[in-house]
Amino acid sequence: MDLRSERIKNMAESATLAMAAKARELKQQGVDVISLSLGEPDFKTPKHIQEGAKAAIDEGKYFAYPPVNGYLDLREAISAKFKKENNLDYAPDQIVVSNGAKQSIANTFLALLDPGDEVIVFSPYWVSYSALVELAEGKCVFVGGGIENEFKPTAAQLKAAITDKTKALIFSSPCNPTGSVFTKEELEEIAAVLKDYPNIVVLSDEIYELINYGEKHYSIGAIDGMIDRTVTINGFAKGFAMTGWRVGYIGAPLWLAKAASKIQGQITSANCSIAQRAALTALTSDYEPSYEMVKEYRSRREMVHGLLSEIPGVEVNMPGGAFYFFPNVSSYFGKSVNGKTIANATDLSLYILEDANVSVVTGDAFGDPNCIRMSYAASVDELKTAIARIKESLAKLS
Repeated sequence: MDLRSERIKNMAESATLAMAAKARELKQQGVDVISLSLGEPDFKTPKHIQEGAKAAIDEGKYFAYPPVNGYLDLREAISAKFKKENNLDYAPDQIVVSNGAKQSIANTFLALLDPGDEVIVFSPYWVSYSALVELAEGKCVFVGGGIENEFKPTAAQLKAAITDKTKALIFSSPCNPTGSVFTKEELEEIAAVLKDYPNIVVLSDEIYELINYGEKHYSIGAIDGMIDRTVTINGFAKGFAMTGWRVGYIGAPLWLAKAASKIQGQITSANCSIAQRAALTALTSDYEPSYEMVKEYRSRREMVHGLLSEIPGVEVNMPGGAFYFFPNVSSYFGKSVNGKTIANATDLSLYILEDANVSVVTGDAFGDPNCIRMSYAASVDELKTAIARIKESLAKLS
């Protein structure tokens, strides 16, 4: 008997988590698997942030339910951060602290969408965007950018996709899975299109803000006329290596922040009290540990780009941020080994896992079936070994 709702039957499983689970199964069987599938920093949470959490425990006053939208001093710190670092004017009551940026996005879609509303999703996109739109009974309209344009859709493509049912636009910069970063000029072109459509809300996912190797990060909400229609999503998982602490947040128009808080109040209530104190420490302390992480990521990026560029048939660009490569591997489609034919990126990802013992994620899950996503949030030795194994496995296909 299967009494599951149609909603859950139709919901796709997270491809990144599914591949990570398969890799763990093999590891439990004694296989030496190198995981490049999860977007998780391989650094520990900086010591001073850990100490901030310990101090909060020792104070003994953070054991009760926090306010649903987060402690006021944390929201004040986020408000100050938005103003100082992003030129975004969100008051503390326009900020909602959630259990990770994923819940922030879910809250927003559930608060915003009615059945049949369309959301333009810049593609390639993070796997959960489409699932969360569909959970809120919305419809995704994918607008794709290819490797020739650093995977970034254009303002002209956006304009062509807008209909009278368009309710929102969502994108990430720096982008998961491509690492692409929208420039100020590109964001201004997008904003110019949206000027004629005042009822379209923008969800700008900036969770990788600190992991940026080029020009300074720019937020679309800082463009004239955009702050009152932009939800800026951020959090502590990536830039502060705090994935397990589960602290994300939004800055949003007041009506939408209140709606998101209302939903959160019925689903989870507030984020963990001690995690919030750790987050406050992160925001109000020196960012130097984060900058040191980014230096290491930059070095790995250069190395991995060089190694991938040496593999015949792999087309790779140089990402501007985050810690992913998204190479085009379509030249291997149709090739085979030992009677097994590689039809697509999903087949290739499974082949790489089984033959090279390296876990990557099919690009199909991110909206581009020609690519695979590889995280370089791993040690230098692991990355060198993993790419050597992949190169050897791909060479077997003919």
